[in-house]
Amino acid sequence: MFAPLFFVGKIGVESLGGRCDICKAFFIGSTQASMAGFESNHFINRELSWLEFNDRVLGEARDPSNPLLERLKFLGIVSLNLDEFFEVRVAGLKQQIESEITKRTPDGRMPSETFREVAARTRIMVASQYEVWRDDIRPALAAVGIYFSPVSELSQEDLSWIDEFYFDQVASVLTPLGIDPAHPFPDLLNKSLNVIVEIKVNHRGEQEHRLAIVQVPRILSRLVRLPREEGEQHFVFLEEVIFKHLEHLFPGTEILGHWCFRVTRNSELYIDEESAANLIKAVEKELFNRRKGAAVRLEIEASCPEAMRTKLMGYLGLSDTDVYGIDGPIDPIPLMAVCGGDHPPELKDEPFVAPVASALDGCSDIFKLLRERDVLLHHPYEKFSSVIEFIEKAADDPRVLAIKQTLYRSGSDQRIFNALARAARKGKQVTVVVELKARFDENNNIRSARKLEEEGVHVLYGMVGYKIHSKMWLVVRRDDDRIRRYVHLGTGNYNPTTARIYTDLGLLSAREELGEDVGSLFNLLTGICQFQPMKKLLVAPFSLFQKMLELVDAETANARKGLPARIIAKMNALVDRKMIEALYRASKAGVEVQLIVRGVCCLRPGVPGLSERIVVRSIVGRFLEHSRIFYFENGCQPKVYIGSADWMPRNFFNRIETVFPIEDGVLRDRIINEVVAGNLADNTKCRLLQADGNYIRPEIADGQRRIDCQRKFAHLSDDNNSDSTPQGIEGLASILMEARREPLQS
Repeated sequence: MFAPLFFVGKIGVESLGGRCDICKAFFIGSTQASMAGFESNHFINRELSWLEFNDRVLGEARDPSNPLLERLKFLGIVSLNLDEFFEVRVAGLKQQIESEITKRTPDGRMPSETFREVAARTRIMVASQYEVWRDDIRPALAAVGIYFSPVSELSQEDLSWIDEFYFDQVASVLTPLGIDPAHPFPDLLNKSLNVIVEIKVNHRGEQEHRLAIVQVPRILSRLVRLPREEGEQHFVFLEEVIFKHLEHLFPGTEILGHWCFRVTRNSELYIDEESAANLIKAVEKELFNRRKGAAVRLEIEASCPEAMRTKLMGYLGLSDTDVYGIDGPIDPIPLMAVCGGDHPPELKDEPFVAPVASALDGCSDIFKLLRERDVLLHHPYEKFSSVIEFIEKAADDPRVLAIKQTLYRSGSDQRIFNALARAARKGKQVTVVVELKARFDENNNIRSARKLEEEGVHVLYGMVGYKIHSKMWLVVRRDDDRIRRYVHLGTGNYNPTTARIYTDLGLLSAREELGEDVGSLFNLLTGICQFQPMKKLLVAPFSLFQKMLELVDAETANARKGLPARIIAKMNALVDRKMIEALYRASKAGVEVQLIVRGVCCLRPGVPGLSERIVVRSIVGRFLEHSRIFYFENGCQPKVYIGSADWMPRNFFNRIETVFPIEDGVLRDRIINEVVAGNLADNTKCRLLQADGNYIRPEIADGQRRIDCQRKFAHLSDDNNSDSTPQGIEGLASILMEARREPLQS
């Protein structure tokens, strides 16, 4: 069965036949009513599950075993996560409610029900977040010489310095905006911090109350550092400096009150790709519109009077459910800046510098090495620069004929782009497929794509109707014996910055069948062809879902035959209903299922008669768990796949994704006995999902070792033992016996 023809022009891809029937059938099947035997209470709500994930991040800020500045960092990450959640997910819920969509989610909730529960859960989380700041982290920072003070508590000497700072650096960039019949409420930018000021003025002999807005300028640092002796850091917030000088912004008036607030807006891009004459210009236009999308959340000082809140709600078109009173600094994200700079070592995680992977250490000819064997890279525990260096060598190698690459989140590091541009200048055929719709990375991708085009690189901007989410590049080289393809396939983005903090796997290979598949997939993305069955690659939206379902069902069949049956899957999110139902069937048949799901998980583990044999773990630690790994026992002949796709409808049906087998036995054993076993052994940063949707820490018995798998992997890299089974971590079988179902009963 084939997909329709795709035509690729300068701006992207136009589908001549719409989505393939097989994709439509799978998508519809995965979202329609449940199969017999599976009820709505068998599924966890996606949005509430995400909030539980963010609460695990907040748990790291609460955890006194973490260094103090790392706790402060996690406090800011909670807000970063919530911002995106409201910009996209909550905005989507509000749109569903406004359009009167009546469809229930798999867990049985209507959009309005989900929205109300999300708001209630978020209020609890935000209250807890600021409690941690006020009662724990801020006093602890003061104890080590890092102070945050209101202007009202400063000395006269500090106040004089503040006055000078205001008139020298702040006053000239402020613009007060009055609100009256001639000046409507301003169209405030998304996530900008503002001050609403209530003023009494004398107008034609009568005292009148007026309102005005002052935007806290983004161009200035939110944290104002006071002059202090070396070793002490003392900060005030920029808005406090502005508060002190409001009388200079509104001379001749009486300031009755002032309150900070912040508006979050719908930031989803809405692009009609099939009718867009120029996709890149359409994306740029939507990026401009994003700044002023519909308001979805109002954060305001908890002390703001009810009447003022009501006025702001009216101006913004919001209701009480959209308003969040904040008892502390609105938007604590800038606090993360304090984590940088020179601090005592005990306040931060110990420095970690990843080594070169032992397989590549001392390697003088990467092409010769790959002709002999595959190389597996485990980031950030092994240098991502090895991937960049390979691209750079390919760019300079006169034997290399062509380079093809996908780019999803490119970041600001220009080394990869410089290598690709250099390769084009040297006359090589260089093709880059850039995904313009990578959320919140669109501007970086557009700038980078234009730079590549100027250098002669053939740039294509994704595919109509699908995001290009696969992580792959292909190098075509004329070796002594023949022309050969070299590939890199990974679970993470080609982004050197995030590669230092995301855990990902990458495979370097010269296997002929893998190279043929990658070449065919690039042809599909850039040319006129039909999707052909691949020899090794599993590709969404064409073959990935069906193959994953078949692998799960095969374990179910083996269990019914009395054969060893086990599934271990590590991913960022588990949402797809049909896949969850397949896992339930597997559990009921006797398959042992271990899931390592960092974020959203809609499956309920440990339900009697349904999912007793399923255990779900989430690991939130120093690094962001990002790798996707899929293990199937296969009757004692394990199959291991890694790739770019989570088990979500969007990954199966709305994106171009690649998942691929690890066929080198040494590398497969390394993934099983090191990476997977390490994750399953973790009892320090791990949380266990309960049937009610809550997460708990595993109990650690007296005398039992604490295992932090991320710390263990970092030490393994320091010891340059990356290609061997780690010392101190038991084999996979013993770990599974120890950590199987018992923790759910604790």
